[in-house]
Amino acid sequence: MNPASLYASPNALADHYRRFGVAERLLLTGHSHQAWPDRGFEAQAQAWLDAARFVDDKWEHAFARAERVRLGFRRLLDDRDGYIALAPNTHELVVRFLSALPLRERPRLVTTDGEFHTIRRQLDRLAEEGIELVRVPEAPLEGLVERLGRAVNDRTAALLVSAVFFDSGRIAPSLADVAEQCRRHGASLLVDVYHALNVVPFSLLKEGLLDAFVVGGGYKYCQLGEGNCFLRFPAATTLRPVITGWFSEFSALTEKQRAGQVPYGEGGDRFAGATYDPASHHYQDVAAYERSMKDANRWKRLLRGEVDLRRVARIAATHAARKAKALAASLHERVSDNGGTRLSRDLRTLLATGRRITMFEAEGEPAGAALQTEAKRALRKAMRSGGR
Repeated sequence: MNPASLYASPNALADHYRRFGVAERLLLTGHSHQAWPDRGFEAQAQAWLDAARFVDDKWEHAFARAERVRLGFRRLLDDRDGYIALAPNTHELVVRFLSALPLRERPRLVTTDGEFHTIRRQLDRLAEEGIELVRVPEAPLEGLVERLGRAVNDRTAALLVSAVFFDSGRIAPSLADVAEQCRRHGASLLVDVYHALNVVPFSLLKEGLLDAFVVGGGYKYCQLGEGNCFLRFPAATTLRPVITGWFSEFSALTEKQRAGQVPYGEGGDRFAGATYDPASHHYQDVAAYERSMKDANRWKRLLRGEVDLRRVARIAATHAARKAKALAASLHERVSDNGGTRLSRDLRTLLATGRRITMFEAEGEPAGAALQTEAKRALRKAMRSGGR
């Protein structure tokens, strides 16, 4: 593929977007709805098949894919050590961020008049309830940093600003200076990168924003479809969102929590929500990011040492740990009556009652595949004992 092929008709990439018919029609929806690659359709079908095969145990597989999505967003942000929480939309994440702010002690929020509706509407409503809201004019772009800096004071809980303003497409200048003003007054900084992500170069490292909160998503310019948003937050944060989902407890280490306090999970789980649809949230993302692994130029940069080797080592260690855990679980099921999946354990509980088990399976029934793959040992024991 070369630049000339990208200007040809049909476009050289069109073959990968057949379901959206990009070779037969011109889509002018780039600012709201991108065409999705055919691999996304295959990935969503795989999500359904995984649910059929693993049933309630599908979440382990969904969480593994979620971690790879986080790595993809970190790459786009050039993020070294921050954590990422995922959610179906940015509003959920912005609300959790706002709920974690010390608004009793610092009842002041600063933003611009050029923010997307997610932030604009929510802040307007908070202002109706008595929160002091300072809205700085976006235009002219020259002097915006100074105007924002003057608006931040010791009563300010947070400043919320876009990296690229959705209504004009203009790039916010000198966010590093804005961050410095927030540090000086102890205010949090939230940067909305939705309209910058995968469009213009954006590096948390180069921008000096490693201690900032960052919200964004892949619906518009990453071709990831709906339900793919993130909140990146600094690893050192101690903020405790009031709006918190029970998924945050999955990795919570209660022995490190103060007595009487609601525990929060480790890493990205601090701002986690609750049950979601993993099909739209993770599977399509992973298919897209895995394609990038086939890019020869990425491997060349790796060999030249132009990537963060610590991140590569962390990915390799996570993958190895996941494989070891799966192997240990498999061995445990073989040698222990208490091991195996939830399905296996339920079958053994039924067998222990001495009751006859009758199973009816329709042709093509997904549960049949789950029984065959996830409960082989318990199922064979049921057959030997006369169950059907």
